[in-house]
Amino acid sequence: MHRTTRLTVALLFAAWSVDYIDRLVINLALPSIGETFQLTHGQRGMIVSAFFLTYALVQIPGGLLADRFGSVRMACVALGLWSVFTGLTAIAWSFAVLLAVRCLFGAAQGLFPGAALHTLSRRSLPEQRMTANGWLQSSNAVGGLLAALISSVLLSLWDWRAMFLAVCGLGLVVMVAIRRWMPGPLPETLTGPMLRKARGATAAVLRSPVMWGFAVMFFAYDVIIWGLNSWSASYLIEERGLQISRAGLLAIGPTVFAAAGAIIGGRLSDRFEGRPRRIVVPAMCVVAVLLFWLPRTSSITGYVACATLLSGAAGLCYMPCLSVPLRSLPPGLSGVASGIVLFGGQLSGIFTPTVFGSLVDHFSYSVAFRALIVGPALAVIAVLCLPQTSARFLVRFRDIVTGSTQEATANNSEDPRDPTTHGPARDRT
Repeated sequence: MHRTTRLTVALLFAAWSVDYIDRLVINLALPSIGETFQLTHGQRGMIVSAFFLTYALVQIPGGLLADRFGSVRMACVALGLWSVFTGLTAIAWSFAVLLAVRCLFGAAQGLFPGAALHTLSRRSLPEQRMTANGWLQSSNAVGGLLAALISSVLLSLWDWRAMFLAVCGLGLVVMVAIRRWMPGPLPETLTGPMLRKARGATAAVLRSPVMWGFAVMFFAYDVIIWGLNSWSASYLIEERGLQISRAGLLAIGPTVFAAAGAIIGGRLSDRFEGRPRRIVVPAMCVVAVLLFWLPRTSSITGYVACATLLSGAAGLCYMPCLSVPLRSLPPGLSGVASGIVLFGGQLSGIFTPTVFGSLVDHFSYSVAFRALIVGPALAVIAVLCLPQTSARFLVRFRDIVTGSTQEATANNSEDPRDPTTHGPARDRT
């Protein structure tokens, strides 16, 4: 990859890792928080879902803001705000206050994904974009692993309030690094025309049924991810009798395989020039079988082995959910396009943790785990109905792309007043 792309991936990798650390440390703390406020499993699920409610609602506006005001600027705003709300989680004095703080925390983090993907799109070549995104999205698994390790250590030493205070400064450190070292974007001749001035481009993306179809596929993918991420630690502690410190360590295998899956899925998406069906259908069939078997394992070793394979297979499907839109649309529309797809996934985050917890209250963990099979089934249905290549995808956007490309060619000279052009000065967007 281009040096600019590698540096961009490294900085955004660090930011997204902190994103997941701050987001996921609460999962291991749920048993302790439940004891503090005397909460049912359903109420504990609501704490996780409260984050996703606002996180989902801000996905599309966050992408639009990144397209409009600059992706690097919006990424830094998000980092600063969510770090503040991570610290404020520690002072919650009631269940209601905790829900409110988690909602604000979710809104702050919701500004980041669209800004991050826009930033990378302007600093990567189209034919390498999903490989770069695969490395970037592997940070989710790394952040999840670090969250498990950090929270298991801190919770064994202190209480959950001290843990949140300890991790709140990580985002501020990464924010400074991004402001200091983020390189300027590559020339539009390499990345594709920006299309920020294209009349009707954003509206066409927002109302495209195909874009919302990819959002449905990401919703299905995240049914699996947020069901497992939100409740695996509680299951191991409550059902298998593990200590908090051991529950965190057992996350190493699944998170490493999830990271590898994301990287391989991104590389395969570039090699297949999209075509998500080739990856999603076989991988999700494997996931469905493993979800059925997961609660039936008779030992901790068997559970970890099953969860590890499951995470790797599911990780393969991450980048195919984004591959066709991000490979096909020019960088100027990557913020809103990624916002739509990610919005679908975060809707899953709103419902899945609470539904899972309610199933545990009324039935059992086994029933709740098996209910997650709806995710693989929906993902397979969605991918079979979606365009598999850029050529088929761009049929819906051909007029806009053609007109904007002509406009970009006609206005090749740089206007210093136009934030979409690249002068010798560093472009902060």
